Amino acid sequence: MRSVPSHIKKPDYYATGQPLSELKERNEAKIHINSPDEIAKIRIACKIGRDILDMAGRMVRPGVTTDEIDRAVHEMTIAANAYPSPLNYHNFPKSCCTSVNEVVCHGIPDARPLQDGDIINIDISVYKDGYHADLNETFCVGQSVDATSKNLIKTTYEALMAAVATVKPNAMVRDFGTVISKIVGKAGFSVVKTYCGHGIGHLFHGPPNVPHYAKNKGIGVLKPGVVFTIEPMINAGVASDKLWDFDDWTSVTTDGKRSAQFEHTLLVTETGVDILTARTERSVPFWWEAPNSTTPDGKAIENKTGAAAASVASPAPSPAGGANGSATAAPAANGGEAKASDAAKKKKKKKKPAGAGAGGGGAAATNSTPAAAPAPA
Repeated sequence: MRSVPSHIKKPDYYATGQPLSELKERNEAKIHINSPDEIAKIRIACKIGRDILDMAGRMVRPGVTTDEIDRAVHEMTIAANAYPSPLNYHNFPKSCCTSVNEVVCHGIPDARPLQDGDIINIDISVYKDGYHADLNETFCVGQSVDATSKNLIKTTYEALMAAVATVKPNAMVRDFGTVISKIVGKAGFSVVKTYCGHGIGHLFHGPPNVPHYAKNKGIGVLKPGVVFTIEPMINAGVASDKLWDFDDWTSVTTDGKRSAQFEHTLLVTETGVDILTARTERSVPFWWEAPNSTTPDGKAIENKTGAAAASVASPAPSPAGGANGSATAAPAANGGEAKASDAAKKKKKKKKPAGAGAGGGGAAATNSTPAAAPAPA
């Protein structure tokens, strides 16, 4: 594993691979309400994570290896005096997850060069001064990505942002899956049920579990101060996945078709949601934001800048919130962003304790996790 300087604050699993505090609190199954001081620290971690993901995304091109991306991620994390959260989490060997083509999640960076036409998800998680952040995006490699893969990526992002648009106080955790499944099903794709979003902050993965599929048994009601992730994994073919038995981490589609994922860390405010990992002017433009881009069926797409696509209407910061990507329950969307306001108006898994993942819990004030609950991603 890559080394981490002694002066950097490390999570409890750094040496042993076992997140003991996480395992203890997960059994309590109580959703944590973050204080203003905690939110401020999570916000800093999220800013670092955003910058690192944007850097990693700019590295994506044919010929680059995922291990090279991992090295750059590690070095930039250390330079920010932060710890790469995946490193040695349940013995995960790298500092980020890189999931290429049919890999659903928790891909381990290696020496395979990326090829023109691949797609790759890069999942970044950082630990800064006692608090974690988590985000990911799926990128096109080169200029030869097929139309189905492009549509898969765009649909996945739109599904995420439509779900984000419904985050607000008293929203039920189980309802996000309905929003996501409706968009994904209409496009002819499927939602992975094995993994879910999760609470995050002083723990890498904590309550609540946030399933991404409809008719789930997710438990929990959101309150201001809750910080959690939504991170749907969407498959071009069947929803089922399997774990590679030779590394006990990499999850792949059972039919060999491609998978895409996007993730944000979110803060529930008094009036809606603050996207703590919101895209910025420096974020890599989506494929549909490129000049003269078209949809897979050949229709022209109106292009906006990456920052415009990431921005949402922001109310005045609430006591639990802030100004970074803040939005009401139904924020206005721009460019490639999902039409969140319209939607609202209409209507790494290892042989380890259940619920653990390299890049990605639980439920409400009191909660028991269903036996068949998906594991946090």
